[in-house]
Amino acid sequence: MTTAASIHTAAPARDRVLAQTRFETSTLLRNGEQLLVAIVLPAMALVGLALSHSPSLGQLNQSARIDVAVPGVLALAVISTAFTGQAISTAFDRRYGVLRLLGVSPLGRSGLLIAKALAVLTIELLQFIVIGALGLALGWHPHWLGLIPAALLALVGTWAFVALALLLAGTLRAEGVLALANLIWVLLLGLGGVIVPPSQLPAGLAHLAALLPSGALGTGLREAFIGGRLAVIPLLVLVAWGAVATYLASRSFRWSD
Repeated sequence: MTTAASIHTAAPARDRVLAQTRFETSTLLRNGEQLLVAIVLPAMALVGLALSHSPSLGQLNQSARIDVAVPGVLALAVISTAFTGQAISTAFDRRYGVLRLLGVSPLGRSGLLIAKALAVLTIELLQFIVIGALGLALGWHPHWLGLIPAALLALVGTWAFVALALLLAGTLRAEGVLALANLIWVLLLGLGGVIVPPSQLPAGLAHLAALLPSGALGTGLREAFIGGRLAVIPLLVLVAWGAVATYLASRSFRWSD
């Protein structure tokens, strides 16, 4: 006979999601490679940009260079965590059957996706604090009213890049995702309008970079922190990328190899 003491019920959905969020966050923070991409490389990029005169960021003088550099590095941080980190971790979770097991657990597939999104936002908050503090120490003078449009752009940018990460991780083998995600990160860093504004790129690349989610996020954050305003066109570009990537990922994502 079944007694009340022997009946085990699952924890509330909120508790399950928060527990998985803590696990996802701690896993990312303990992973040396992901920590390198998420924190160390953006911080090194910021210091290098602040202390050098190359590449040109389109600023009028050296003192304003840091004001252009910090938003670009913040955009790079979002790409590192929301795209590169999530693509690689999700691809290997799929390869080892973790996604399949969690998908049929009480957490469920929707709970797993929410937990991953919350983990990404937690890491991004840490990145913004570290990079922002470093930028202020190097002489950054942001337009503080730009925090609100910057937060909106960061959220929409996170959605777009997480959707792109899931599209990549759910369709390719883990080794292919590892190579391709890192390659895309390097290409976006150099040619995607992230660190170097699209206006400073060659004409052909400038138009392309402005239409990429990387260029839109970088441009939007620069507009927010330098001008204190919301850049509508970059926001619409990010929304378009997010919507298309979400649709494609929902149609093609495989929960197991």
